[in-house]
Amino acid sequence: MARTKAPTRSASPPEQATPQSIEITASAQIDIEAAAGEGQTALPRFKMIAYTGSAMRVAAWRHPVILDLAGLNIPSQQRPIRFSHDPASGVGHTDAIRIEQGQLIAAGIVSRDTPTAREIVTSSRNGFPWQASVGASVEEFEFIRDGQKVLVNGQEFAGPVNVVRKATLGEISFVDLGADGKTSVNVAAIAATQENIMDGENKETIAANSGTTTNGTVTQPKPETQADASNANANAVEDIRAQALAETTRISAVRRLCAGQHDEIEAKAIREGWDSTRTELEILRANRPKAPAIHVHDQNVSTQVLEAACMLTAGLDEPEKHCEEQALDLAAKRFRGGIGLQELLLEAAWANGYSGRNFRDSRNVLKFAFNPGIEAGMSTIDIGGILSNVANKFLLEGFFSVERTWRNITAVRNVSDFKTVTSYRLVGKDQYEIVAPGGELKHGNLGEEQYTNKADTYGLLLAIDRRDIINDDLGAITTVPRKLGRGSGLKINDVFWTIFLANTDFFKVGNNNYLSGADTVLSIDGLTKAEVAFMDQVDGDGKPIGIMPSIMLVPTALSAIGTQLFKSMELRDTTASTKYPVSNPHQGKFRVEVSRYLSNASYTGNSAKAWYLLADPTDLPVIEVAFLNGQESPTIETAEADFNVLGIQMRGYHDFGCALQDPRGGVMSKGEA
Repeated sequence: MARTKAPTRSASPPEQATPQSIEITASAQIDIEAAAGEGQTALPRFKMIAYTGSAMRVAAWRHPVILDLAGLNIPSQQRPIRFSHDPASGVGHTDAIRIEQGQLIAAGIVSRDTPTAREIVTSSRNGFPWQASVGASVEEFEFIRDGQKVLVNGQEFAGPVNVVRKATLGEISFVDLGADGKTSVNVAAIAATQENIMDGENKETIAANSGTTTNGTVTQPKPETQADASNANANAVEDIRAQALAETTRISAVRRLCAGQHDEIEAKAIREGWDSTRTELEILRANRPKAPAIHVHDQNVSTQVLEAACMLTAGLDEPEKHCEEQALDLAAKRFRGGIGLQELLLEAAWANGYSGRNFRDSRNVLKFAFNPGIEAGMSTIDIGGILSNVANKFLLEGFFSVERTWRNITAVRNVSDFKTVTSYRLVGKDQYEIVAPGGELKHGNLGEEQYTNKADTYGLLLAIDRRDIINDDLGAITTVPRKLGRGSGLKINDVFWTIFLANTDFFKVGNNNYLSGADTVLSIDGLTKAEVAFMDQVDGDGKPIGIMPSIMLVPTALSAIGTQLFKSMELRDTTASTKYPVSNPHQGKFRVEVSRYLSNASYTGNSAKAWYLLADPTDLPVIEVAFLNGQESPTIETAEADFNVLGIQMRGYHDFGCALQDPRGGVMSKGEA
């Protein structure tokens, strides 16, 4: 496991936040001299694989983290050894640190006289599998995006991952469970004798109290005579034989106790060196009646997995477009029957320090899920972010479920604040002038024709109340955002069409863009008349504007005839003795847009017969919609409800504004006398 601090020379990727705390530790040279007394026991030593070079899940980093050992600075071979990165829980120090085959290897002495140090030595003797954790200050890191690969520590990793390219080693800690689950620690408690013989695996953990120490290196005194050497070798052989006999006896005792009924215990006891007493104790524990299980948070349940579980349970279309494949696989395995709202909140609360086992204390569950306190240390799951991310997908479903004809006939402007913005019209005195000899260009001007627009904020607050939570209704977190999204879509339609239809001072005879009379009914003749009126529009100099019409906007009652005029090559009149052209001169000319708002009686200026011929909004718009910071869809946020409300609240808001623009960009036909 790696504990990382703030990077100093690399920008963080846009989709994750970077830890901002930096820890700086000052150190001084300390010389300690201790004389070993006769018969004194040597200090226990340890050897550990502190880091295997693999990817780790580290709190406050959204994606896995890899520590590039090629860029790791080791200030000295003597680094402090602690328990769980706690400065108050000292264990000892290292005297040898090296990087070998893409792994960080450390060896040292349990030199601190603390309860923590004694506990680690004692539990190691009992076979507890300690793991290691590295504390490092990050100086530079690189974000590897999805679809990319990187070679680090002799291994190939696929993005998205963070590769810490430069870091400085601080301290190393004993931990009971690390982010890098492959780390390991061997602790040897050595007796004060010259007859200690370590096997090949632990050859670097040799310690003796009778040798001399220089610069951290322990040397053994040599036998003074050949007879002494022979005796030492003979004793070593006898010790090896005795150890082999003891091991055989131990394994036989383990197998006799397990009696073929506890295969897992038997294999673990043999592998980890349990004696008969511990094996018998584990068998007794296994045979006891099972008490209610205490929940331990599944380390595989991350923010991404919970988001994927919510989307799978809610039946979101094509969830692979919104979630990583690995997260979807883990969610499908972990929550086979789908995740409930209570289970989602409990997973977040457990990750943030909640110790309860069920949802009965719902107020406390919500407290830990949304606002983890000191007990949680560092929150690993942000339930507000999960709910907001999931809700946003269904918010967009609701937003795009309503009519969007407005988007096809309007120009879009991005604004950075809520102030009124002014632009000059596209049509004006902007013709090029002939360049006189010498190449001097004449100054033009933007003209005096202007239009304005302004964005406002529209929003709504909805709540998932206590009944939905008690009923464990996950559908509530999809229904509410759909409603908020739909509400935003309806509001933008309401504002847009209210402004568009209140157009008596915009489409009028004085602007040469309003036609009335029986010959303005939507037909070949009516469409021809509107096209002529549009193309006869002139600029301030009385010259053609040079813009072509491209959109036919009609109410629902005229949808069929509008489509015929656009698609049909021929139009026939079956009335007897009536002359009517067979070919359709307007076939394929004007794209048809239909809006139900044009004839809705709730809006001033509505008509089931009036229709419009418009220019492409990118050429010459008759109406414009402004969005704050270019955000065309609404925003949704989730939080725990206020104290006087039991539940979860969601709010959606959208910043936009609408305004009519250039009247020469369209012609309105009344469609009747």
